Amino acid sequence: MNETASPKEVMAAAIAHDLKDGQWVEVGANLPVPRAGALLGHLHHGPNMTVMIAMTKAYLRDTPVIEEFEFITDVGAMQWSEAYYQHDQLLNNQRHRANGVFFCGGIQIDRFGNSNMIGIGSDYKNLKFRGPGPIGTTNATAQNGTWHLVTNSHDPRVLVDRVDYISALGYGRGEKNLREDLGLPNGGPSSIITPLCVFDFDEETRSARLKSVHPGVSVDKVVESTGFSIIVPENVPITAGPTAEELVLLRTRIDAKGALRG
Repeated sequence: MNETASPKEVMAAAIAHDLKDGQWVEVGANLPVPRAGALLGHLHHGPNMTVMIAMTKAYLRDTPVIEEFEFITDVGAMQWSEAYYQHDQLLNNQRHRANGVFFCGGIQIDRFGNSNMIGIGSDYKNLKFRGPGPIGTTNATAQNGTWHLVTNSHDPRVLVDRVDYISALGYGRGEKNLREDLGLPNGGPSSIITPLCVFDFDEETRSARLKSVHPGVSVDKVVESTGFSIIVPENVPITAGPTAEELVLLRTRIDAKGALRG
């Protein structure tokens, strides 16, 4: 398969390449890019990875084609189930949480890795746009050992200097030791993954730093498309997209209907 990967396939590969065998990976509802990335990691190099599809613990290495699902309560996911977890069981499963990886979206994400899924507008009683609400991201980003922010839209309306509301706390406004002072068990978000690039966070300021740009994307394009000031290193590498083998897995077993290419 000698084809160019789409931006979402590059995003999925970036997610997969960061995952390690043996991790507990949670894939929420209606998040096709993190879902594809988690499954790519599982099929490619994570035979001992625990993948949570909806609320089911699944082993999918021997599944020829992994069908899509839309809702976290979709009974279709039961076909792969080794176990089913109620929500409070996941919350209280600290052993898995410490080794867990979670992916968080947002209608707004700011330079310090805070996510807003509540709404847009200064008056919370009269929002200009109402989001879905935290839907579990507040606790999941606090309790899992590692978490990433993922957005399918890279523009100044989504990537803002300051979110209107915080549903998942990143690094606040960059205050030193904020998460430790609040007693949060993990160190905060590891990255922001977008259709143009990957950001990580500066260790001192906790502000977003350009880690890599996707193939065919310039640094200038990222800067002009982002609503906050970015730390840009002198040398910015190209994001490693899917290998030929990984692209076959994505297009024949994980995303056979082409959701990542649409």
